[in-house]
Amino acid sequence: MRLRGVFLAIIMLLTTAASVSGSDAGADTGVSIGPEGFKGFFLVVGDYYRVPQREIMIIRERGIPPYEIPVVLFTAKRAHVAPEIIINLRLRDNAWLHTAFRFGLGPEIFYVPVGVIVIDPPFRKAYGYYKHKPKKKWNTIALSDDDIINLVNLKLMSEYYGYPPGKIIKMRSGGIEFVSINDEIRKDREKIKKNRENKDRPKVGGLHTEF
Repeated sequence: MRLRGVFLAIIMLLTTAASVSGSDAGADTGVSIGPEGFKGFFLVVGDYYRVPQREIMIIRERGIPPYEIPVVLFTAKRAHVAPEIIINLRLRDNAWLHTAFRFGLGPEIFYVPVGVIVIDPPFRKAYGYYKHKPKKKWNTIALSDDDIINLVNLKLMSEYYGYPPGKIIKMRSGGIEFVSINDEIRKDREKIKKNRENKDRPKVGGLHTEF
């Protein structure tokens, strides 16, 4: 009986560890993305919502997965309450939509205009709901937690970088995680900036003038 108890305890520990690492996993690479891999993502989250990195780390330490941190901050901002209140509701197993309902917020707040037809998961269901219901009935849409997490992160990435949401949806539908999408967009923006600087640099005798 004692050995059986030890065995069950080991199984529980392994299951918990798998769950924690799974929340940070990158499906696009097949390799677990550790805390270091989320630094760039968290910097964007903090800058967009205007909160210090320490506050983001506190939310993470409370047990909120990385991609749900933007949902905490987004909901808190729309509800005009402290993030701590949203965290406590979430940790009580409240669905994200139910948490929004508590503050008189409905599914319409999560909608992100895209200008394209969305037919691939993980956005297909959510945009299907929005498309086939008149706006006055959007409050009846039953968004899942995954729908809301994807929509909030889509809004974050597209608005922060001024990047077409349709392109982000395409990347996400290809199995790329938002942490990697953030890296891709950042590199793309840096490349565009560098090319523009090189183009604007004065030339002498056909060669770039170095300063």
